[in-house]
Amino acid sequence: MKLLIDECLSPHLATRAQQAGFGQSSHVVWMNKAGWKDWQLKEFILSEDWTFVTINSVDFRGPQSNPGAAGQYADVDLHAGLICFNAPDGIGRKEQLEMLDAALQVIEVNGGEIINKLIEVTLTEEGIEAQMFSLPE
Repeated sequence: MKLLIDECLSPHLATRAQQAGFGQSSHVVWMNKAGWKDWQLKEFILSEDWTFVTINSVDFRGPQSNPGAAGQYADVDLHAGLICFNAPDGIGRKEQLEMLDAALQVIEVNGGEIINKLIEVTLTEEGIEAQMFSLPE
């Protein structure tokens, strides 16, 4: 599994993923894809079997109440996984790293396999919550 970190998140997340054993992980900027539209990223992500990590959750998974009903993954039957951070824009690197760590823990608990899975990582006042769902259901 290799994680591709969206450009709106810190590149340090890609480094953390590499250190956690996902050695091919990268960042959108490192891949010279900065500024790409979501549909362009989608084609690249799917063709290269990336697990995408983004804070632009609605753009990729659709509404939180009905994942897969809209967004870039609405018509995707097979993907290497999607990790969505639910937090305010502009969250700091520390919080982003903590959210990634929570997602990596979910991946580990599930034997490292998240094909056709969505991991929702939500920053709340009480801390970080991470859950996994099928996508598509």
